[in-house]
Amino acid sequence: MANADTVRIKPIPITLDKDRTLLYDFNAFIELEEIYGDINKAFKGLEQLKMKPIRDMIWAGLIHEDESLTPKQVGKMLSMANLEEVALKITEALGISLPEPDGKPGKPGE
Repeated sequence: MANADTVRIKPIPITLDKDRTLLYDFNAFIELEEIYGDINKAFKGLEQLKMKPIRDMIWAGLIHEDESLTPKQVGKMLSMANLEEVALKITEALGISLPEPDGKPGKPGE
């Protein structure tokens, strides 16, 4: 298991209804696990570009700022026009949040 010092979580800026930040901390992953039963199902849906997992992933990454935010509110912030940018921001934020198998933080595109 990765040493806690090897994972540095930092918020990634994203513009939706306003300037916000995505942060995938432990609480975000718990929320996704509660929705999907298994965090890997959420990731699989994201890889397949399914709309609900994309929305849920953004929601989970935003709740550190506003715990009252709902997935449906987040859905209103998303559109086909910003889908590519949103997907890139999710990838960037997850890459920082998840350790690589060697215990080092991941980097998008590696």
